[in-house]
Amino acid sequence: MTFKEIYDLQSWDEVKKSICDKSSHDVETALSSNRRTPEDFKAMISPAAAPYLEQMAQLSHQLTQKRFGKTIQLYVPMYLSNECNNICTYCGFSLDNKIKRKTLTTDEILREITEIKKHGFNHILLVTGEAKQRVNVDYFIKAIEIIKPYFANISIEVQPLEQNEYEELQHSGIYAVLVYQETYHKEKYKEYHPRGKKSDFYYRLETPDRIGNAGMHKIGLGVLLGLEDWRTDSFFCALHLDYLQKKYWQTKYSISFPRIRPIEVAKNGNISKVFKTFEVSVTDKELAQLICAYRLFNEDVELSISTRESEKFRNNIIKLGVTSMSAGSKTNPGGYAVEPESLEQFEISDERNANQIAKLISSINYEPVWKDWDKSFL
Repeated sequence: MTFKEIYDLQSWDEVKKSICDKSSHDVETALSSNRRTPEDFKAMISPAAAPYLEQMAQLSHQLTQKRFGKTIQLYVPMYLSNECNNICTYCGFSLDNKIKRKTLTTDEILREITEIKKHGFNHILLVTGEAKQRVNVDYFIKAIEIIKPYFANISIEVQPLEQNEYEELQHSGIYAVLVYQETYHKEKYKEYHPRGKKSDFYYRLETPDRIGNAGMHKIGLGVLLGLEDWRTDSFFCALHLDYLQKKYWQTKYSISFPRIRPIEVAKNGNISKVFKTFEVSVTDKELAQLICAYRLFNEDVELSISTRESEKFRNNIIKLGVTSMSAGSKTNPGGYAVEPESLEQFEISDERNANQIAKLISSINYEPVWKDWDKSFL
């Protein structure tokens, strides 16, 4: 079965009810299991699991150390462009946001990576809006040619592409592709994405299959926590992960946990921050529960936490299951050296630089890792 077929067999409302109906007995059964199922995942993210968070955290800590050791991989996002043809109600780059649009030139890319390299990074994540006329595979390949000599690991988070285009990117040096469904609630999805290619729910849903068929080394998944019920969305994401890992078993996987953040919008030439109100908020305790649940569900998956989160949360989550963190992030094209004052996609929370994050990691007897593989070993 394809994931589309698996997805269509599910009902959002029934899944949501099933999660809410989980009992303490279901949670205890899940925690005592040696091989946890999607139903166990439901139990571990349910309200009934909240009193078991300490036990979940201890188990998550043990499994993470067993599989990954006491290491935290550090990476940095670099935004190549904020041009976008989509309207997304939660994003600062949305087409209806009348901002200055910027796509980095060859010289500007070099200036950005020169500044980034000063901070020690060897793993870079390239990010763009979705504007295929300007930022397409040809543009990506030219950017990769410039960047590849400076970084051991290059990941990309751009618009969904066709399989042959992912094959081109893989051959050019891309290690991982991140693509977030944002929400698996098909009916509500269109409300958040009323215009543009991104409004095609199923095309985005089937993107990880195209990435897997292209032979990419790693696929990154996630939902935008706060758009819809986070428990239901996370279950569908876990179900997606389970499907992909069985079908593309040679591929590595990662899960990210972006929470809704304030965005900046342009009105009458002025920039202002907007706090969007969505279906449900996600507390720090609930996010910790979710991270632990993913680790207990899949001890091999990489779990990533970004600078969207606060210093306090990121300090405390290191030992609970995450394996990678961004640091010193800028969420605007040219933010490191070219145009530091340009509009951001969203507002970050943890503004510490890479050196400060590395020192924090070392202070709790973990090792900051600046890359996770060498080209010579491939």
